[in-house]
Amino acid sequence: MLKFIDRSIFPVVAALAVLSTLVAMGLIFFYAPVEQTMGIVQKIFYVHVPSAMASYAGFTVTAVCSLIYLFSPREHWDHGAVAGAELGLFYCTFVLISGPLWAYKAWGTPWTWDPQLTATFVLFLLYGGYVLLRHFGGSSMRLKKIAAVLGVIAFVDIPLIHYSVRIWGGLHPVVEREGGGGLAADMAQVFGVSMLAFLLMFATLLWLRFRVRWREAELDRLYLEVEDLARVREA
Repeated sequence: MLKFIDRSIFPVVAALAVLSTLVAMGLIFFYAPVEQTMGIVQKIFYVHVPSAMASYAGFTVTAVCSLIYLFSPREHWDHGAVAGAELGLFYCTFVLISGPLWAYKAWGTPWTWDPQLTATFVLFLLYGGYVLLRHFGGSSMRLKKIAAVLGVIAFVDIPLIHYSVRIWGGLHPVVEREGGGGLAADMAQVFGVSMLAFLLMFATLLWLRFRVRWREAELDRLYLEVEDLARVREA
């Protein structure tokens, strides 16, 4: 199954990811209009929001794979959970970098403890802790299950981020969600292409990271077999 996906589907997805990213960048710089209030800084929106969606996708993969792993502790579910968390954390970092750049122009300060910003920072800390635990905590079955519980519980923060503006208010703008003013037609087109590009690139990177973890596990097993064989010969 892995070989079939690798040979037939993955190259297509990877090529589409590269092509759509190039198209999205061209549209952002040369087609999307300059917003009247914030000027060219508003174009951060076209990468900021898709990055947030890609981070949600990564953490969703982690939560789903972790939940399945708790009931069916197979290695590939664990690999998927870790790969999703690593990518989700990568995109979440970009969100926390691009957001303050946009906020400095919009609010006059790079950071306020706005409910949505705070909840996003908490999400970063939760899955950052998950990644650190997996990289430095060892590889025992017990630790993997503890990390899986964390991966599921941390996901609860994502709905809080999404609905925090409606529940607690705050300064964070609402554009496409409920209560937002929406986008102009040309802006919506660029946003759609950018969203597609980011999600395709996320799928490509997720598959690559999963393959790397799979190969790392295979190498570890080979090393153990070689060590066991060496001990048998010495005995």
